Amino acid sequence: MRPIEILLVEDNPGDILLTQKAFERARILNQLSVVRDGESALDYLHQRSPYEDAARPELILLDINLPQVNGQEVLREIKSHPTLRRIPVIMLTSSERERDIANSYDAHANSYITKPPKLDQLAAAMERIDQYWFALVRRAKAEDEV
Repeated sequence: MRPIEILLVEDNPGDILLTQKAFERARILNQLSVVRDGESALDYLHQRSPYEDAARPELILLDINLPQVNGQEVLREIKSHPTLRRIPVIMLTSSERERDIANSYDAHANSYITKPPKLDQLAAAMERIDQYWFALVRRAKAEDEV
């Protein structure tokens, strides 16, 4: 079994560490790449410098409140781009505002999850994400792979 390529777009160092630990605790075989702002996320996804050799993620965990380019803008760019739009994007954020939830789904987010505050809760959420997206769901290949 090969590792799942996951891109975490998160600016909070504590949340990055918590997410990394949650994946470890859930024992999900993954390659977790992290970028800390929306501009870097777009550079990573378009394989622009310094990410020319970045692997195409199979799943994106995207925060809304990011510096430079916010998560909603990143989501819109991903879902409007022919080679990126089939990548599942899960909004993983602390925001519980109905407007953020509605805007995310309007921009074609695949899921919206409010970050659980405790490690064991986040690990359980990561296990469910893994079971759903990589065991249950059939995903389409990227448009350039078809």
